[in-house]
Amino acid sequence: MASFLRSRRARVTPADVGMPPGLRRRTPGLRREEVAQLSGVGVTWYTWLEQGRPINASAQVLDAVARTLRLDPPEREHLYHLAEVPYSPQPEALVQSVGPEIQGIIEALVPRPAVVYNSRYDILAANSVYHDLFIAPAAELASRVPANALWRLFTVREEDCPLMFRDRELPVMVATLRAAYGVHAGEPSWEEFIGRLSTASPLFARLWESGDVAEPGRRVKVFRHSTLGELRMTSTSLSVNGMPECRIVVYTPNDEETAERAALLRSGATLGQ
Repeated sequence: MASFLRSRRARVTPADVGMPPGLRRRTPGLRREEVAQLSGVGVTWYTWLEQGRPINASAQVLDAVARTLRLDPPEREHLYHLAEVPYSPQPEALVQSVGPEIQGIIEALVPRPAVVYNSRYDILAANSVYHDLFIAPAAELASRVPANALWRLFTVREEDCPLMFRDRELPVMVATLRAAYGVHAGEPSWEEFIGRLSTASPLFARLWESGDVAEPGRRVKVFRHSTLGELRMTSTSLSVNGMPECRIVVYTPNDEETAERAALLRSGATLGQ
């Protein structure tokens, strides 16, 4: 704790925080009393924190110190661990687009369906095979507003839903959404999305009220395709560096029959051709 906080103090100058440099500054960066003043804590308390003494440090105070020392997210998390305080990441604005590198990766995965989701299931990018698997309307794909997988699955008739076994699969997706919602509760965009989807789908509203939470993970899902029939696909989630709360999901055929049928996706062929 001592070496970490001293090193962070040393890199922040008085000018960085709007303070006069003063005279006889023997060490670079801020003094302990300046950090305490800017963080709204007592000098003695901050000194004890820096010395690693067993004091009660709240998340609010640690956040104030982190802001004063201009800690980035990994440094903030490290400070929490050193202080033995449960870490809660600060919410960030959801990513709403991807760069050409990520788009190129998912296109290279054809004939396997692949998509990039953020934690709200907004579809940030997808390859052509994914669109065939989910039978996305052309008008929706052309919209400036990112398409959303949950909206697609909950606002169609059950017989038109591409995902089979809805009673098993949809609760898991809603529970995954709720787990991500924890750090975004109260944000207008999230509350509006949940409110709109709850109004459009009583099933979603009921599942949301259950309060269940889950993390993204590997699952076998069964899709219903209009010309190819049932497709049993294993979904695998991959995190993306530099894109918080985003993941690439790749759907891999779960058996030989599905692999043969999936190879016909995007070709327009039907079984027997």
